[in-house]
Amino acid sequence: MKYTILYEKIEEQDFPEDYYYAYVPSLGLTTHGLGLEGAKNAMNDLLTLWVEEKKANGEVIKKENESYISSIELEDALFI
Repeated sequence: MKYTILYEKIEEQDFPEDYYYAYVPSLGLTTHGLGLEGAKNAMNDLLTLWVEEKKANGEVIKKENESYISSIELEDALFI
């Protein structure tokens, strides 16, 4: 199965530089890792464990619906 992963750079003081969130919207799963590759690897590990747990409990593994990712630029917005 294929799942869309959304990556977002973490700009929080609690995290070292170059950490990214990895989020699978269709499953509501979020993790993080160092750099994009680290975040992708962390999500792969999380998904592997998640699928194993679902199978062990006899639960259905949800297939992703068609999805799109977009962005919009706002001018004159206040940013922190």
